[in-house]
Amino acid sequence: MPGRADVGRDRAGDLRDPWYDALASGWGELDGAGVPASVVAPRSPTPQRSAGPADIYLEVQRSDAFQQVRSRYRRFVVPATAFFFAWYVAYVVAATTAPGLMARPVTGAVNVAMLAGLGQFLSTFLLTWAYARHARLRRDRAALDLRWAVFEQKREQEQRRERGVER
Repeated sequence: MPGRADVGRDRAGDLRDPWYDALASGWGELDGAGVPASVVAPRSPTPQRSAGPADIYLEVQRSDAFQQVRSRYRRFVVPATAFFFAWYVAYVVAATTAPGLMARPVTGAVNVAMLAGLGQFLSTFLLTWAYARHARLRRDRAALDLRWAVFEQKREQEQRRERGVER
């Protein structure tokens, strides 16, 4: 009897999460005899290795196109995160170590601390906008192409498997 992770896996066009596996479910469930079920499937004595969805994803992960998408992601996210974290820490440090500077009035009841706090919100929105723009212009098309390549490979694999069953 298949477990929850295996239900519907062999249907053509199954678009559920390919990274979902038995280790993500079944913890503490009983096997029907009142004993906790084994999470790791027992090894078969004769390993019958056929290309599966995991092989497709590993192949895609090793591809140059995937590495390029990851590289573009890192080139934006690492500096943006470092900048935003430094800006946040600078605000907190200034607020705690230089209360006189932060209390200095700029105009009317508005002081430096209030402007810096509003700047935190503004920088959050600007960073979100920049991230979405970067993703749209530099990564989305390549990631979509990779996704379609994976779906095509999986579909071809399922068709080969069905042809093998029909014989």
